[in-house]
Amino acid sequence: MIRGMNDYERIASVIRYLDRHHTNQPDLNVLAQSVGLSPFHFHRLFSTWAGITPKDFLQCLTLEHARSLLQKGDNVLDTALSAGLSGPGRLHDLCVALEAASPGEMKAGGADLTIDYGFAMTPFGEALIGETARGICHLSFLDGERRGGARRLLFDQWPAAKLQRNDKHAAELAGQIFMRRENETRPRLRAFVRGTAFQLRVWRALLQVPAGALTSYGRLSAAIEQPSAARAVGSAVGANPVAFLIPCHRVIRETGVLGNYRWDPIRKRAILAWELAAQPARTAQAA
Repeated sequence: MIRGMNDYERIASVIRYLDRHHTNQPDLNVLAQSVGLSPFHFHRLFSTWAGITPKDFLQCLTLEHARSLLQKGDNVLDTALSAGLSGPGRLHDLCVALEAASPGEMKAGGADLTIDYGFAMTPFGEALIGETARGICHLSFLDGERRGGARRLLFDQWPAAKLQRNDKHAAELAGQIFMRRENETRPRLRAFVRGTAFQLRVWRALLQVPAGALTSYGRLSAAIEQPSAARAVGSAVGANPVAFLIPCHRVIRETGVLGNYRWDPIRKRAILAWELAAQPARTAQAA
């Protein structure tokens, strides 16, 4: 077993390996060896982490599967928005109420705000999560030992706020955000963000895309009635301050290519496959 690796790092390592060797159609034994595990332990890792077999999980990562989901998800945003779901009160799988800082609060940079922040493990590696009395204001994923960089990013977003570290609370929030078991009631979460009016429209539209569905930049721009603003929409998606909570990972290119992701394209693919694994009907239909 490769020392120092957590489950997500092994998953990411397998995805990178497949990127290099997919034409060889590596089998279970080869994939297990690539992360220093026996076939038995490798299979158990996927069953625990993804809830499906390695074969089904890897199928979720293919370009063809992404294309089929994009086609099936046609008008997902249009339907949701026309049904009156564009407000902060009725949002999908995480039930997120999104509140925006006022122009005065944005200018003040978080003055008079206290942010409890901490580091916590998630299914996709370590993350920094910050919360004010008005909601979660920051969620970013880390790579390696980049805690200092994550703290700087939080400070850049809220330069005048008082930061106080609380890893225990961050772990509790992570448990709520990444809850997976269907027999538990999902908590209602609040997010408090700084952003322009345009960015907020994009982020609120993103909250309408349910887990297991995908949309494109073009469809997202059409959904907010800015059909010629796909590039600006892409910039707003990339500026999302709360990873996963506002699901920017569900936006892909019109061609079906998954595209870039602020917190590593490999992580984007892992998140999508993890979400799809929890949607057995969708996965079965696309297989």
